[in-house]
Amino acid sequence: MSERSIRHGLLDGEFSVGTFQLLDSTMVSEMIGIAGMDFVIYDQEHGPLTAETTLKLSTAAQNRDVAPIVRVRNNEEAEIQRALDIGAAGVQVPQIETRADAEAAVEAARFDPLGSRGLSKYVRAGDYVGSETYTDDRNEETLLVIQVEGERGVENIDEILDVDGIDVVFLGPYDLSQSLGIPGQVTDDRVEELMERVCERAADTETVVGAFADDAEIANKWIDAGVQYITLGVEVALFTEYLDGLVDDVDLPQTD
Repeated sequence: MSERSIRHGLLDGEFSVGTFQLLDSTMVSEMIGIAGMDFVIYDQEHGPLTAETTLKLSTAAQNRDVAPIVRVRNNEEAEIQRALDIGAAGVQVPQIETRADAEAAVEAARFDPLGSRGLSKYVRAGDYVGSETYTDDRNEETLLVIQVEGERGVENIDEILDVDGIDVVFLGPYDLSQSLGIPGQVTDDRVEELMERVCERAADTETVVGAFADDAEIANKWIDAGVQYITLGVEVALFTEYLDGLVDDVDLPQTD
């Protein structure tokens, strides 16, 4: 799936797979594409990446036909606008709990008449000179992902799904587990029941669902439940765990 088509592909019922990236490394972005992933989420919420570092990473990803998505630090207009102005294919907004939260994300991510995103055509997203169709093109191509990752958000899921302009509702099992008082227990029945509830409600409104999965087994389970936008792990954890496994598999001689 090319960067230009990820939004349309998802809305047409296709599945896409990606991962989170925290490292400021263009080579990592390229490797994600070489591995065959469709998108990469640059994590500015839990990682050290900035707009400046994300810009060069996005370029590397797009050169490998990977859609760069930016998870912003919070649901603020300036955060969302900056992420999209650098030319990201989409933005992922954390901690959506109410209809008002969802409406604010749409307002910031969409140009008029769908929203009120600040307009400058002299940005990478507009090829630095813009065009007569720039705002319409961006509204058509930009993927807006909102994260429902707390018990309150699940309780309000119907009114959140009723907001026009949202493409993907993303489920964060770790924050869901914390909101339930069982932090880190992402496979607990209580967490999975909340996620399943959102999947069912989203299916009723034909809204795309995304979810985080630590491994392929968990990912396949959520695909069966209707998840299309699958985020497999975080690159720093995948690298660390792989190295740890290699070390464990080496038969080093024991010394006194």
